[in-house]
Amino acid sequence: MTDKPSNERGLCELYANDPEHADAVVFGRRAQADRRGFLKGAGLAAVSAAVGAPLVFHRTFPSGLIPAALAQDATDFRLEGKDGLVVLSDRPINAETPAHLLDDDITPIARHFVRDNGVMPEAARRLDASGWSLSVDGEVERPLTLGLDELKRRFKPVKLKLQLECGGNGRASFNPPVSGNQWTVGAIGHAEWTGVRYADVLKAAGLKSSAVYTGHYGTDTHLSGNPDKIPISRGVPIAKALEAHSLLAFEMNGEPIPAYHGHPVRLVCAGWPGSVSQKWLSRIWVRDRVHDGAKMESPSYRVPRYPVAPGTDVPDEDMVIMESMPVKSIITWPQSGFAVAGREIELRGHAWAGERAVKAVDVSIDFGASWIRARLGAPPNRYAWQRWRAAIRLPQAGYYEAWVRATDSEGAAQPFAVAWNPKGYGANGMHRIAFTAS
Repeated sequence: MTDKPSNERGLCELYANDPEHADAVVFGRRAQADRRGFLKGAGLAAVSAAVGAPLVFHRTFPSGLIPAALAQDATDFRLEGKDGLVVLSDRPINAETPAHLLDDDITPIARHFVRDNGVMPEAARRLDASGWSLSVDGEVERPLTLGLDELKRRFKPVKLKLQLECGGNGRASFNPPVSGNQWTVGAIGHAEWTGVRYADVLKAAGLKSSAVYTGHYGTDTHLSGNPDKIPISRGVPIAKALEAHSLLAFEMNGEPIPAYHGHPVRLVCAGWPGSVSQKWLSRIWVRDRVHDGAKMESPSYRVPRYPVAPGTDVPDEDMVIMESMPVKSIITWPQSGFAVAGREIELRGHAWAGERAVKAVDVSIDFGASWIRARLGAPPNRYAWQRWRAAIRLPQAGYYEAWVRATDSEGAAQPFAVAWNPKGYGANGMHRIAFTAS
Protein backbone atom coordinates (compact mmCIF):
# COMPACT_ATOMS: atom_id res chain seq x y z
CA MET A 1 0.00 0.00 0.00
CA THR A 2 1.39 3.40 -0.93
CA ASP A 3 1.26 6.37 1.37
CA LYS A 4 -1.55 8.86 0.80
CA PRO A 5 -0.22 11.85 -1.18
CA SER A 6 0.30 14.87 1.01
CA ASN A 7 -1.92 17.03 -1.19
CA GLU A 8 -4.89 14.64 -1.12
CA ARG A 9 -7.83 16.09 0.79
CA GLY A 10 -11.52 15.44 1.13
CA LEU A 11 -13.95 17.49 -0.94
CA CYS A 12 -15.50 19.27 2.07
CA GLU A 13 -12.07 20.09 3.50
CA LEU A 14 -10.93 21.42 0.15
CA TYR A 15 -13.92 23.74 -0.19
CA ALA A 16 -13.86 24.80 3.47
CA ASN A 17 -10.24 25.95 3.26
CA ASP A 18 -10.26 27.69 -0.14
CA PRO A 19 -13.44 27.43 -2.23
CA GLU A 20 -12.09 29.35 -5.21
CA HIS A 21 -8.98 27.19 -5.42
CA ALA A 22 -11.17 24.13 -4.87
CA ASP A 23 -13.10 24.98 -8.03
CA ALA A 24 -9.82 24.96 -9.92
CA VAL A 25 -8.67 21.68 -8.41
CA VAL A 26 -11.96 19.85 -8.79
CA PHE A 27 -13.16 21.28 -12.10
CA GLY A 28 -9.87 22.31 -13.73
CA ARG A 29 -10.49 26.00 -14.34
CA ARG A 30 -7.71 28.54 -14.35
CA ALA A 31 -7.24 30.22 -10.98
CA GLN A 32 -7.92 33.70 -12.32
CA ALA A 33 -10.97 32.87 -14.44
CA ASP A 34 -14.21 34.25 -13.06
CA ARG A 35 -17.00 31.91 -12.02
CA ARG A 36 -19.45 32.92 -14.71
CA GLY A 37 -16.86 32.48 -17.44
CA PHE A 38 -15.90 29.13 -15.99
CA LEU A 39 -19.46 27.93 -16.11
CA LYS A 40 -19.79 28.87 -19.77
CA GLY A 41 -16.95 26.75 -21.10
CA ALA A 42 -14.92 23.71 -20.22
CA GLY A 43 -15.66 24.20 -16.51
CA LEU A 44 -19.39 23.88 -17.09
CA ALA A 45 -18.78 20.63 -18.92
CA ALA A 46 -16.68 19.40 -16.00
CA VAL A 47 -19.37 20.21 -13.45
CA SER A 48 -22.04 18.62 -15.62
CA ALA A 49 -19.94 15.50 -15.99
CA ALA A 50 -19.33 15.36 -12.25
CA VAL A 51 -23.04 15.55 -11.35
CA GLY A 52 -24.19 13.44 -14.28
CA ALA A 53 -26.37 15.98 -16.11
CA PRO A 54 -26.25 19.53 -17.56
CA LEU A 55 -26.33 22.23 -14.85
CA VAL A 56 -29.59 23.95 -15.77
CA PHE A 57 -29.25 27.11 -13.65
CA HIS A 58 -25.47 27.44 -14.04
CA ARG A 59 -25.70 31.24 -14.25
CA THR A 60 -26.87 31.42 -10.64
CA PHE A 61 -24.65 28.65 -9.26
CA PRO A 62 -22.78 30.22 -6.31
CA SER A 63 -19.00 30.30 -6.29
CA GLY A 64 -17.42 27.94 -3.81
CA LEU A 65 -20.54 25.77 -3.47
CA ILE A 66 -20.09 22.01 -3.49
CA PRO A 67 -22.88 20.54 -5.67
CA ALA A 68 -25.29 18.68 -3.43
CA ALA A 69 -24.87 15.59 -5.62
CA LEU A 70 -21.23 15.44 -4.52
CA ALA A 71 -21.49 16.79 -0.97
CA GLN A 72 -23.92 14.32 0.53
CA ASP A 73 -23.04 10.79 1.50
CA ALA A 74 -24.80 8.43 3.89
CA THR A 75 -23.75 5.03 5.19
CA ASP A 76 -26.29 2.56 6.53
CA PHE A 77 -25.87 1.67 10.19
CA ARG A 78 -27.55 -1.48 11.42
CA LEU A 79 -28.83 -1.08 14.96
CA GLU A 80 -31.27 -3.65 16.31
CA GLY A 81 -34.81 -2.39 15.77
CA LYS A 82 -33.64 0.48 13.57
CA ASP A 83 -33.90 0.98 9.82
CA GLY A 84 -31.26 2.82 7.80
CA LEU A 85 -29.80 5.06 10.51
CA VAL A 86 -26.29 6.49 10.10
CA VAL A 87 -23.90 5.90 12.99
CA LEU A 88 -21.89 8.80 14.35
CA SER A 89 -20.52 7.00 17.40
CA ASP A 90 -21.06 3.63 19.04
CA ARG A 91 -19.97 4.55 22.58
CA PRO A 92 -22.21 6.21 23.44
CA ILE A 93 -24.64 5.32 20.67
CA ASN A 94 -25.48 8.25 18.44
CA ALA A 95 -27.22 7.64 15.13
CA GLU A 96 -29.15 9.93 12.81
CA THR A 97 -31.82 9.42 10.18
CA PRO A 98 -31.24 10.31 6.51
CA ALA A 99 -33.71 13.00 5.46
CA HIS A 100 -35.57 10.81 2.97
CA LEU A 101 -36.40 8.36 5.78
CA LEU A 102 -38.16 11.14 7.71
CA ASP A 103 -41.00 11.53 5.21
CA ASP A 104 -43.69 10.05 7.49
CA ASP A 105 -45.87 12.54 9.37
CA ILE A 106 -45.16 10.46 12.49
CA THR A 107 -41.60 9.16 12.60
CA PRO A 108 -41.63 5.36 13.02
CA ILE A 109 -39.67 4.17 16.04
CA ALA A 110 -37.39 2.27 13.68
CA ARG A 111 -36.39 5.56 12.05
CA HIS A 112 -36.20 7.86 15.07
CA PHE A 113 -32.68 9.11 15.79
CA VAL A 114 -30.77 7.97 18.89
CA ARG A 115 -28.73 10.26 21.15
CA ASP A 116 -27.07 8.78 24.23
CA ASN A 117 -24.62 10.31 26.69
CA GLY A 118 -23.89 7.27 28.82
CA VAL A 119 -24.57 3.53 28.91
CA MET A 120 -28.15 2.28 28.65
CA PRO A 121 -29.50 0.84 31.93
CA GLU A 122 -29.63 -2.95 31.91
CA ALA A 123 -33.26 -2.95 33.12
CA ALA A 124 -34.22 -0.77 30.16
CA ARG A 125 -32.42 -3.11 27.79
CA ARG A 126 -34.58 -5.95 29.15
CA LEU A 127 -37.69 -3.71 29.03
CA ASP A 128 -38.12 -4.43 32.73
CA ALA A 129 -40.05 -1.68 34.53
CA SER A 130 -40.82 -3.69 37.66
CA GLY A 131 -38.28 -1.91 39.84
CA TRP A 132 -38.68 1.56 38.35
CA SER A 133 -39.64 4.53 40.47
CA LEU A 134 -39.50 8.30 40.17
CA SER A 135 -38.69 10.65 43.03
CA VAL A 136 -39.66 14.34 43.05
CA ASP A 137 -37.88 16.32 45.76
CA GLY A 138 -36.16 19.60 46.55
CA GLU A 139 -38.18 22.81 46.63
CA VAL A 140 -41.54 21.05 47.03
CA GLU A 141 -44.02 20.80 49.89
CA ARG A 142 -44.79 17.09 49.42
CA PRO A 143 -41.91 14.98 48.05
CA LEU A 144 -43.16 12.12 45.87
CA THR A 145 -42.05 8.61 45.05
CA LEU A 146 -44.05 7.14 42.18
CA GLY A 147 -44.05 3.72 40.54
CA LEU A 148 -45.13 3.32 36.92
CA ASP A 149 -48.63 2.05 37.76
CA GLU A 150 -49.23 4.90 40.20
CA LEU A 151 -47.98 7.48 37.70
CA LYS A 152 -50.48 6.21 35.14
CA ARG A 153 -53.33 5.86 37.64
CA ARG A 154 -52.91 9.11 39.53
CA PHE A 155 -52.55 11.56 36.64
CA LYS A 156 -54.60 12.19 33.51
CA PRO A 157 -53.03 10.72 30.36
CA VAL A 158 -52.18 13.05 27.48
CA LYS A 159 -51.30 12.16 23.87
CA LEU A 160 -49.36 14.72 21.77
CA LYS A 161 -47.36 14.77 18.54
CA LEU A 162 -44.05 16.41 19.47
CA GLN A 163 -40.77 16.97 17.68
CA LEU A 164 -37.58 16.10 19.52
CA GLU A 165 -34.23 17.39 18.21
CA CYS A 166 -30.63 17.23 19.32
CA GLY A 167 -29.16 20.67 20.07
CA GLY A 168 -26.21 19.83 17.81
CA ASN A 169 -28.31 18.84 14.78
CA GLY A 170 -26.55 20.33 11.74
CA ARG A 171 -23.14 20.60 13.42
CA ALA A 172 -21.43 19.06 10.37
CA SER A 173 -22.08 22.30 8.45
CA PHE A 174 -19.89 24.44 10.72
CA ASN A 175 -16.76 25.99 9.23
CA PRO A 176 -14.29 25.90 10.85
CA PRO A 177 -15.40 22.52 12.22
CA VAL A 178 -16.17 22.14 15.92
CA SER A 179 -15.91 19.07 18.13
CA GLY A 180 -18.87 16.83 18.87
CA ASN A 181 -21.09 14.47 16.91
CA GLN A 182 -21.11 15.61 13.29
CA TRP A 183 -24.87 15.52 12.76
CA THR A 184 -26.10 16.54 9.32
CA VAL A 185 -29.89 17.10 9.36
CA GLY A 186 -31.23 13.84 10.80
CA ALA A 187 -31.04 14.30 14.58
CA ILE A 188 -34.75 15.10 14.58
CA GLY A 189 -37.82 12.95 15.08
CA HIS A 190 -41.55 13.54 15.39
CA ALA A 191 -43.33 10.88 17.43
CA GLU A 192 -46.70 10.60 19.12
CA TRP A 193 -45.98 10.60 22.85
CA THR A 194 -48.37 9.44 25.56
CA GLY A 195 -47.76 10.37 29.17
CA VAL A 196 -48.79 12.76 31.90
CA ARG A 197 -48.20 16.48 32.09
CA TYR A 198 -45.00 17.48 33.86
CA ALA A 199 -47.05 20.29 35.40
CA ASP A 200 -49.50 17.87 37.02
CA VAL A 201 -46.72 15.95 38.75
CA LEU A 202 -45.03 19.13 40.00
CA LYS A 203 -48.33 20.53 41.24
CA ALA A 204 -49.03 17.30 43.13
CA ALA A 205 -45.66 17.74 44.85
CA GLY A 206 -46.54 21.35 45.72
CA LEU A 207 -43.98 23.78 44.33
CA LYS A 208 -42.55 26.18 46.87
CA SER A 209 -42.24 29.87 46.00
CA SER A 210 -38.46 29.32 45.94
CA ALA A 211 -38.67 26.87 43.00
CA VAL A 212 -36.99 28.30 39.89
CA TYR A 213 -35.48 25.35 37.96
CA THR A 214 -35.62 21.58 37.66
CA GLY A 215 -32.80 19.05 37.64
CA HIS A 216 -33.30 15.77 35.78
CA TYR A 217 -31.61 12.44 36.51
CA GLY A 218 -31.71 9.11 34.71
CA THR A 219 -30.53 5.57 35.44
CA ASP A 220 -27.96 5.42 32.64
CA THR A 221 -24.33 5.10 33.76
CA HIS A 222 -21.18 7.01 32.91
CA LEU A 223 -19.01 5.71 30.06
CA SER A 224 -16.09 5.40 32.48
CA GLY A 225 -18.00 2.92 34.63
CA ASN A 226 -17.43 5.14 37.65
CA PRO A 227 -20.70 5.04 39.67
CA ASP A 228 -19.89 8.45 41.16
CA LYS A 229 -19.99 10.10 37.72
CA ILE A 230 -23.25 11.13 36.05
CA PRO A 231 -23.37 11.11 32.23
CA ILE A 232 -25.89 13.95 31.94
CA SER A 233 -28.24 15.84 34.28
CA ARG A 234 -29.87 18.87 32.76
CA GLY A 235 -33.06 20.75 33.58
CA VAL A 236 -35.43 23.53 32.58
CA PRO A 237 -36.87 26.68 34.15
CA ILE A 238 -40.07 26.02 36.10
CA ALA A 239 -42.10 27.87 33.46
CA LYS A 240 -41.01 25.35 30.79
CA ALA A 241 -41.73 22.42 33.08
CA LEU A 242 -45.23 23.78 33.70
CA GLU A 243 -45.92 24.31 29.97
CA ALA A 244 -48.91 22.18 28.96
CA HIS A 245 -46.98 20.23 26.30
CA SER A 246 -44.12 19.10 28.57
CA LEU A 247 -44.67 15.43 29.36
CA LEU A 248 -43.46 12.54 31.46
CA ALA A 249 -43.96 10.05 28.65
CA PHE A 250 -44.35 6.27 28.91
CA GLU A 251 -45.54 5.46 25.37
CA MET A 252 -44.06 6.26 21.96
CA ASN A 253 -46.25 5.80 18.90
CA GLY A 254 -48.76 3.82 20.92
CA GLU A 255 -46.40 1.30 22.49
CA PRO A 256 -44.20 1.27 25.60
CA ILE A 257 -41.17 3.48 25.09
CA PRO A 258 -38.37 1.30 23.64
CA ALA A 259 -35.04 0.84 25.38
CA TYR A 260 -33.14 3.24 23.10
CA HIS A 261 -35.63 6.01 23.78
CA GLY A 262 -35.80 5.92 27.57
CA HIS A 263 -37.85 2.93 28.78
CA PRO A 264 -39.96 3.02 30.86
CA VAL A 265 -40.38 6.82 31.35
CA ARG A 266 -38.69 9.84 29.85
CA LEU A 267 -39.27 13.57 29.73
CA VAL A 268 -40.32 15.27 26.51
CA CYS A 269 -39.83 19.03 26.70
CA ALA A 270 -40.31 19.76 23.00
CA GLY A 271 -38.92 22.76 21.16
CA TRP A 272 -35.77 22.86 23.31
CA PRO A 273 -32.56 20.84 22.83
CA GLY A 274 -33.29 17.15 23.32
CA SER A 275 -30.75 17.02 26.15
CA VAL A 276 -33.34 18.46 28.57
CA SER A 277 -35.71 15.57 27.78
CA GLN A 278 -34.03 13.08 30.13
CA LYS A 279 -34.22 9.43 29.15
CA TRP A 280 -34.61 6.61 31.70
CA LEU A 281 -35.94 9.24 34.13
CA SER A 282 -35.57 8.43 37.85
CA ARG A 283 -35.47 11.74 39.71
CA ILE A 284 -36.69 15.32 39.40
CA TRP A 285 -34.87 17.66 41.74
CA VAL A 286 -36.66 21.01 42.05
CA ARG A 287 -34.04 23.70 42.61
CA ASP A 288 -33.96 27.24 44.01
CA ARG A 289 -31.32 28.14 41.41
CA VAL A 290 -30.31 27.19 37.87
CA HIS A 291 -29.46 23.50 37.92
CA ASP A 292 -25.73 22.72 37.99
CA GLY A 293 -25.76 19.07 37.00
CA ALA A 294 -23.55 17.30 34.47
CA LYS A 295 -23.53 19.13 31.11
CA MET A 296 -25.21 22.21 32.55
CA GLU A 297 -21.83 23.90 32.99
CA SER A 298 -20.41 26.25 30.34
CA PRO A 299 -19.86 25.68 27.47
CA SER A 300 -22.12 22.60 27.32
CA TYR A 301 -25.39 23.36 25.52
CA ARG A 302 -24.57 27.06 25.56
CA VAL A 303 -24.23 29.64 22.80
CA PRO A 304 -22.59 33.09 22.76
CA ARG A 305 -24.76 35.92 24.01
CA TYR A 306 -23.66 37.93 20.95
CA PRO A 307 -22.75 37.03 17.33
CA VAL A 308 -19.16 35.88 16.89
CA ALA A 309 -16.87 35.43 13.91
CA PRO A 310 -16.11 31.83 12.93
CA GLY A 311 -13.29 30.42 15.02
CA THR A 312 -13.70 32.92 17.88
CA ASP A 313 -12.67 31.78 21.36
CA VAL A 314 -15.64 32.88 23.50
CA PRO A 315 -15.16 33.25 27.28
CA ASP A 316 -17.36 30.95 29.40
CA GLU A 317 -19.00 33.94 31.07
CA ASP A 318 -20.27 35.10 27.67
CA MET A 319 -22.05 31.81 26.94
CA VAL A 320 -25.76 31.45 27.76
CA ILE A 321 -27.92 28.34 28.11
CA MET A 322 -29.55 27.31 24.85
CA GLU A 323 -33.33 27.23 25.11
CA SER A 324 -35.65 27.33 22.07
CA MET A 325 -34.38 25.65 18.91
CA PRO A 326 -34.37 27.85 15.76
CA VAL A 327 -36.61 27.57 12.71
CA LYS A 328 -35.68 24.66 10.43
CA SER A 329 -36.93 22.60 7.52
CA ILE A 330 -35.95 19.50 5.56
CA ILE A 331 -36.74 18.00 2.19
CA THR A 332 -37.94 14.44 2.67
CA TRP A 333 -39.02 13.75 -0.93
CA PRO A 334 -37.36 13.07 -3.22
CA GLN A 335 -34.13 11.55 -1.97
CA SER A 336 -31.03 13.40 -3.09
CA GLY A 337 -29.87 11.92 -6.40
CA PHE A 338 -33.42 11.23 -7.64
CA ALA A 339 -33.97 11.07 -11.42
CA VAL A 340 -37.20 12.71 -12.62
CA ALA A 341 -38.82 11.38 -15.78
CA GLY A 342 -40.49 14.44 -17.26
CA ARG A 343 -40.80 18.11 -16.33
CA GLU A 344 -42.81 18.05 -13.12
CA ILE A 345 -41.84 17.15 -9.58
CA GLU A 346 -43.45 17.49 -6.17
CA LEU A 347 -41.08 18.44 -3.37
CA ARG A 348 -42.19 17.83 0.18
CA GLY A 349 -40.88 17.81 3.72
CA HIS A 350 -41.39 19.18 7.22
CA ALA A 351 -40.68 22.44 9.04
CA TRP A 352 -40.56 23.34 12.75
CA ALA A 353 -39.56 26.33 14.86
CA GLY A 354 -38.90 25.52 18.51
CA GLU A 355 -41.09 27.70 20.72
CA ARG A 356 -42.53 29.44 17.65
CA ALA A 357 -44.69 28.29 14.76
CA VAL A 358 -43.73 28.11 11.09
CA LYS A 359 -45.31 30.91 9.06
CA ALA A 360 -44.05 30.10 5.55
CA VAL A 361 -41.87 27.70 3.56
CA ASP A 362 -40.25 28.57 0.23
CA VAL A 363 -38.26 26.44 -2.19
CA SER A 364 -35.77 27.31 -4.92
CA ILE A 365 -34.46 25.28 -7.85
CA ASP A 366 -32.12 27.97 -9.22
CA PHE A 367 -29.65 28.25 -6.34
CA GLY A 368 -31.66 30.88 -4.50
CA ALA A 369 -32.11 33.33 -7.41
CA SER A 370 -35.88 32.97 -7.08
CA TRP A 371 -38.26 31.34 -4.62
CA ILE A 372 -41.55 29.46 -4.86
CA ARG A 373 -44.01 29.49 -1.95
CA ALA A 374 -44.88 25.99 -0.73
CA ARG A 375 -48.23 24.86 0.66
CA LEU A 376 -47.89 24.65 4.42
CA GLY A 377 -50.05 22.49 6.64
CA ALA A 378 -51.15 23.41 10.16
CA PRO A 379 -49.58 21.53 13.09
CA PRO A 380 -51.84 19.07 14.95
CA ASN A 381 -50.71 20.68 18.22
CA ARG A 382 -48.05 23.06 19.42
CA TYR A 383 -44.46 21.76 19.04
CA ALA A 384 -45.44 19.43 16.19
CA TRP A 385 -43.66 19.80 12.90
CA GLN A 386 -45.60 21.02 9.85
CA ARG A 387 -45.87 19.31 6.47
CA TRP A 388 -45.05 21.37 3.37
CA ARG A 389 -45.45 20.57 -0.34
CA ALA A 390 -44.46 22.34 -3.55
CA ALA A 391 -45.31 21.36 -7.14
CA ILE A 392 -42.48 22.46 -9.43
CA ARG A 393 -42.35 22.80 -13.22
CA LEU A 394 -38.86 22.18 -14.59
CA PRO A 395 -37.81 24.22 -17.66
CA GLN A 396 -35.56 21.59 -19.27
CA ALA A 397 -33.64 18.38 -18.75
CA GLY A 398 -30.53 18.55 -16.59
CA TYR A 399 -29.11 18.82 -13.09
CA TYR A 400 -31.03 20.68 -10.38
CA GLU A 401 -30.76 21.41 -6.71
CA ALA A 402 -33.79 22.01 -4.50
CA TRP A 403 -33.26 24.34 -1.55
CA VAL A 404 -35.82 24.88 1.21
CA ARG A 405 -36.19 27.86 3.54
CA ALA A 406 -38.67 28.16 6.42
CA THR A 407 -39.75 31.40 8.12
CA ASP A 408 -41.13 31.42 11.66
CA SER A 409 -44.01 33.34 13.25
CA GLU A 410 -41.65 36.16 14.32
CA GLY A 411 -40.23 36.62 10.81
CA ALA A 412 -36.91 34.81 11.34
CA ALA A 413 -35.89 32.83 8.25
CA GLN A 414 -33.33 30.12 7.71
CA PRO A 415 -30.00 31.39 6.38
CA PHE A 416 -27.95 29.71 3.70
CA ALA A 417 -24.84 29.69 5.90
CA VAL A 418 -25.18 28.93 9.61
CA ALA A 419 -24.21 31.36 12.35
CA TRP A 420 -21.05 29.84 13.85
CA ASN A 421 -20.62 29.15 17.58
CA PRO A 422 -17.90 27.25 19.48
CA LYS A 423 -19.97 24.16 20.31
CA GLY A 424 -21.89 23.80 17.05
CA TYR A 425 -25.41 24.24 18.42
CA GLY A 426 -28.55 25.45 16.71
CA ALA A 427 -27.41 25.12 13.09
CA ASN A 428 -30.35 25.93 10.82
CA GLY A 429 -28.92 26.43 7.35
CA MET A 430 -31.14 25.61 4.38
CA HIS A 431 -31.40 21.95 3.47
CA ARG A 432 -30.70 21.12 -0.16
CA ILE A 433 -30.84 18.04 -2.36
CA ALA A 434 -29.74 17.17 -5.88
CA PHE A 435 -31.90 15.68 -8.64
CA THR A 436 -31.89 15.35 -12.40
CA ALA A 437 -34.59 15.58 -15.04
CA SER A 438 -34.52 13.70 -18.34
